[in-house]
Amino acid sequence: MAIQLASLIRDNIKICSPPAVFRSLNDAVNNRRSSVTDIGNIISEDPGLTVRILKLANSPLYGFPSKIETISKAVLIIGTKQIIDIALATSVVRLFKGLPEDLITMETFWRHSIACGVIARVMAGYRREPNVETFFTAGILHDIGRLIMYTKMPVECRNILYQITKQPQLLFKAEREAFGFDHTDVGGLLLKEWKLPQNLTEAVEYHHNPDKASRCPVEAATIHIADILAHAMQLGSSGEKYIPRLSEEAWAKLSFQTSILPFLFKQASQHVEIAMQIIMPSGK
Repeated sequence: MAIQLASLIRDNIKICSPPAVFRSLNDAVNNRRSSVTDIGNIISEDPGLTVRILKLANSPLYGFPSKIETISKAVLIIGTKQIIDIALATSVVRLFKGLPEDLITMETFWRHSIACGVIARVMAGYRREPNVETFFTAGILHDIGRLIMYTKMPVECRNILYQITKQPQLLFKAEREAFGFDHTDVGGLLLKEWKLPQNLTEAVEYHHNPDKASRCPVEAATIHIADILAHAMQLGSSGEKYIPRLSEEAWAKLSFQTSILPFLFKQASQHVEIAMQIIMPSGK
């Protein structure tokens, strides 16, 4: 019996809607009557999220000269849109628990995802993109489709993982050959169901095929390269055993020189562990 892509999302009540705090924040930001205080109050209703945002704001990842002690100040300094992106990224981590260890270890999965987000954020900052948190969020979410597949079709995914140990192949290509879709399709569909902005959706959906991103090619190219660098640095794993091939078109799209690589590696090495300690629940 063929597996239907849409059923992986719409039959799963747990993940068919984005985290509640993100929905509330998004509604507030889109309401002209909402103030910074209103947005801060929504965040403050979730103590865990409050702590994570304040820790991130005061971490070397941001490098603010003075300590940020309140959520309202964090919203003012970081920005409302950026705060929403951070809230989404850090809240999604808590949606997926209890997956079989022989399929994925959540600590290694999120280490890879957070590493991708950190590298993408550094790349966006280097290019002076207006909202680097969008790239951070896209990096953290880029492999979320794989978690849905592991949740909804563990037997089939287990078979694919076994197959690529016997016949070396990139995991996303093995997924597509077996099912007619891969984790990027699942992740892209989920973000569309959540009605997230297209720059996030395309970055996730096309991070293995960035040339197909018609409206947000820079975001897709950035996550594509950040994913490859995270693999090359062996910062966690989402199940992929091999380093995907770099798209020369994506590299050219960002106008980077190879001389930037030591800088990216250094920034990733410095900040991934810090971000892991802040975002991962209880360090697990």
